[in-house]
Amino acid sequence: MAREAIEIGIVIERRRLKHPWADPAWLPVAVLPGAAAAAPWTVLDDGPEATRFYAGAQQIEFNASDTGTYRDNLRSGRPSLWVALCFTDVEPGIEVQIVTADPSEGEALTETGTLIVEAVAMPVEIGERLAAFVEAHHVERAFTKRKRDRADPEAMALRPRGRGGAKEGE
Repeated sequence: MAREAIEIGIVIERRRLKHPWADPAWLPVAVLPGAAAAAPWTVLDDGPEATRFYAGAQQIEFNASDTGTYRDNLRSGRPSLWVALCFTDVEPGIEVQIVTADPSEGEALTETGTLIVEAVAMPVEIGERLAAFVEAHHVERAFTKRKRDRADPEAMALRPRGRGGAKEGE
């Protein structure tokens, strides 16, 4: 099965909330093609409402088995990458868990309820690499509807007592 991994950079924003007991809100805001020269958790912008960080480099994998969903993502009009963040005990308290170009995997990441998952605009350079990967490895699979087995109307019918049935008194 063909695979390709490319390195990307992640930009995360920490927003201050206007509540005395609320923790700050973390949100992935951008993906950069390639890794930046900056160290992880370098402050990119610090304003009164939010601080943006370069969270570091991450790898994104393209798998030949997912080319159908990649193609749908590229054709959507707004190609995206799904970035999942998880809380950790290590400073700054959050880390990038996974980045994916597969919309169904991105949706599945939201099901646990413990991750922060956000769709971020896909940079043109990554979109071009993904399109080339899809072009090289996509195999159209015909959809075949499965047929159900015919139901046996006698499967749950009452059986006469006697041969193979329960004996009287049991």
